[in-house]
Amino acid sequence: MASPEGSVTVSNVSDVEENNQGRDNSTEDERLVKSRPRNNFPSYSNESVDVRFRGISSSRNDTVFDNLIENVSTRQFNRLNNAEFEPGATNFLSANYESLDYDTCENSLLQDEERKKGYKFVVKKNFARWFIFLLIGILTASIACFVDISIEELSNLKYGVLKNYVDSCISQNCLWMPYLIWLVINTVIVLIGSLLVTYVEPVAAGSGIPQVKCYLNGVKVPRVVRIKTLAVKSLGVISTVVGGLAGGKEGPMIHSGAVVAAGISQGKSTTFRKDFKVFQYFREDHEKRDFVAGGAAAGVSAAFGAPIGGVLFSIEEGTSFFNQSLTWRTFFASMISTFTLNIILSAYHGHPGELSYPGLLNLGKFETITYQVYEIPLFMIVGVFGGLNGAFWNYINYKITVLRQKYIRRRWLKVVEAISVSVLAATVGSLMIYFLNDCKPLGKDPTKYPVQMYCKEGEYSAVAALWFQTPESTVRSLFHDPIGSHNDETLAMFVFLYFILAVLTFGLSMSAGLFIPHLLIGSAWGRLMGSGLTKLFPASGLFEPGKYALLGAASQLGGVVRMTISLTAILIEATQGISFGLPVIIVLMMAKWVGDFFTEGIYDIHTQMAGVPLLPWEAPALSNNIYVSEIMSHPVVTLKTTENVGHIVALLKCNKVFNEYCEFWETDFSLKIFRDAYPRYPSIEEVNITEEEKTYSIDLRPFMNPSPYTLQHSTTLPRAFRLFRGLGLRHLPVVNDEHEVIGMITRKDVARYRIWRHQGRMGLDELRITDKI
Repeated sequence: MASPEGSVTVSNVSDVEENNQGRDNSTEDERLVKSRPRNNFPSYSNESVDVRFRGISSSRNDTVFDNLIENVSTRQFNRLNNAEFEPGATNFLSANYESLDYDTCENSLLQDEERKKGYKFVVKKNFARWFIFLLIGILTASIACFVDISIEELSNLKYGVLKNYVDSCISQNCLWMPYLIWLVINTVIVLIGSLLVTYVEPVAAGSGIPQVKCYLNGVKVPRVVRIKTLAVKSLGVISTVVGGLAGGKEGPMIHSGAVVAAGISQGKSTTFRKDFKVFQYFREDHEKRDFVAGGAAAGVSAAFGAPIGGVLFSIEEGTSFFNQSLTWRTFFASMISTFTLNIILSAYHGHPGELSYPGLLNLGKFETITYQVYEIPLFMIVGVFGGLNGAFWNYINYKITVLRQKYIRRRWLKVVEAISVSVLAATVGSLMIYFLNDCKPLGKDPTKYPVQMYCKEGEYSAVAALWFQTPESTVRSLFHDPIGSHNDETLAMFVFLYFILAVLTFGLSMSAGLFIPHLLIGSAWGRLMGSGLTKLFPASGLFEPGKYALLGAASQLGGVVRMTISLTAILIEATQGISFGLPVIIVLMMAKWVGDFFTEGIYDIHTQMAGVPLLPWEAPALSNNIYVSEIMSHPVVTLKTTENVGHIVALLKCNKVFNEYCEFWETDFSLKIFRDAYPRYPSIEEVNITEEEKTYSIDLRPFMNPSPYTLQHSTTLPRAFRLFRGLGLRHLPVVNDEHEVIGMITRKDVARYRIWRHQGRMGLDELRITDKI
């Protein structure tokens, strides 16, 4: 941005400089913001501004310049280190996260490119977008099929072996042997998955949804969309499910789709250092973001067979910036993903052409599912219970995560923890099968491997059926099994034990989602509730356990993740129960409202614990008395439009103002130079400048933004927040009444204020910034 005396502000790309060095001297513990007089602005005289500008634009040996650099760097250091961070704290922001820039810099280089290429290039670029979204759908579905087929084949082998040993050891009194085999299988498989995540690519841990959500919000999450992350994610989720942990493959598929989209759209692989020389014109943050949004939607579509739910998921939980064209392309990628997966899985299951497998999660079709008006209060009760259960689960998981951050910090301890939980899963499953005698006729068994245990001839153990199949198969059984397929004691014990396993699994150094575990927990207690209502009103014929299993599953998952619209569409599409849409949205709304009264959603909790400067949809309430002059970073560091190389190098080395630096040559420039280096620009330490080259001059005008968005110093925080988030900006210059640049606002400045809610109370929190997260 142009400033007085022909200077160019260069502090506008700072992600360390954005730590509010110009805030007032109030103590760090004063977190509730008090009212301030509206006209209480800092005063900036023209003289002081001129001194700063002259200091920057003077010679290399100018003491004013050196003092300014030292002053800014020292204040920045103190600001970061004065904050005392404790593991588990949610009132901190990490200084280690940088921002993406979703605003197009309309400099002369961009204008020259558009002028030369003309309208044909616009048509070509638009066609390439559709082609890339086609590839995203196909490849995301292909990866989903690989994961699903691998899990099914390995699970069949595992449970087939266990069934044979259990059946043979019943008569020989050697049940310790199948238990030992179960332990060994779980341990070996989980060990492989945990080693990959812990030592090869730690960002592949968890479901990946919070990371994708942060990326789409504008936060640069390191290594989140690399091909190595995709490989570890795919192998890790196979290890999680086959290893018996309470995790699902559906959440990681969303992350996988995002990685696929990011890789294809750039036409090169930074991991393998291979540039295919295609799609170079999409190597920009805002273009890449749109493709990642489509990849996330394709991942949802592949996981649940829900293309509409995928689009709604991207809008509700992911993409912060949507438009009509992007919605069309995202839906197209979702449909292609579902169609491709359907073709491959139908052929794999021996039904080529039937297209009977639209998604990885096959919940089965509800043929007849009806409800009466007087059941709506019961649905609301289901939602309330799901919200309470979800909030309780989130709270326990938060406390466990705090303990992990304090005591399980070494990598080998993370591997040992994952193995310990897998051993616990095998142990509780074995004990439950051994001690609970729940026998049912074989004709009602929906599983591939019925275990007789101590049942009579012609019967099977319903308890073993809950454990001797994949979690999604168990969910389908709870949805569609006939009345009386499970004893109430079996379901109650299963809910209790699996609740514990799920809360321990989420946060392990493993690739694991939480959709399926909570659908399983909710379907179990929902079926238990339906069974109780059937016993209380046997003549009504309305309280079908499968119906309440579906509502319980929706309520439990909604109480944990706090999703409403997209989750409703996903469940309706996955079960083909469009007539049951109203009850599903009722339980989800109740679960969200009740859960929000006690805790945040699980994704928000982990995002806050990581210190990610995530910007929500709305500006924090109660913040209209905060002005940008109070939160901006100042004094500004500026350069003239034609500047000395030595000045620039000294500035970049003494202040981490820019995060990357491009070498300049005495030749014509084009955007291709920057696109070829995107996204890993060389740092200033990697640029070798000789003493002679330091005397050269650089014309910065072709690269500067001639018309950036600016804010008056009297602008309130909510107005700055809406502009910053709505346009996807990385920085906003602040000007005084004379339109002189007096400060800079970045993501962390507007993210530092957050509304907290707890049991009906709320307030405005001012977060602190640390580099220790």
